Amino acid sequence: QVQVVESGGGLVQPGESLTLSCTASGTISSIYYMGWYRQVPGKKRELVAGATSGTSPNYADAVKGRFTISRDNAKKTVYLQMNSLKPEDTAVYYCNVIEVTDHAYDYWGQGTQVTVSA
Repeated sequence: QVQVVESGGGLVQPGESLTLSCTASGTISSIYYMGWYRQVPGKKRELVAGATSGTSPNYADAVKGRFTISRDNAKKTVYLQMNSLKPEDTAVYYCNVIEVTDHAYDYWGQGTQVTVSA
């Protein structure tokens, strides 16, 4: 069984920074992709940043230059460093992990709330 657990969300003021962490545990081995998505009520879940093995990270236009995704493969952990936060970054942030062995397996965390407000 595989678990994906996010942490690091919270309430911050505009312009401040926050770092999210996500760790995959259990019977998971060949992690191909780790990424962050976010969702606000009434809207679709959207990609924030993704890190695929062997390629450069990709970012949503809205966060380019402010957010940085990084992976620690040994720890099966992905981070999202969020700088210069804006109220429009307020959302529930979800971690997505894709494992590729004989098939592709897609795992999601439970989400962590990020609120940016004065």
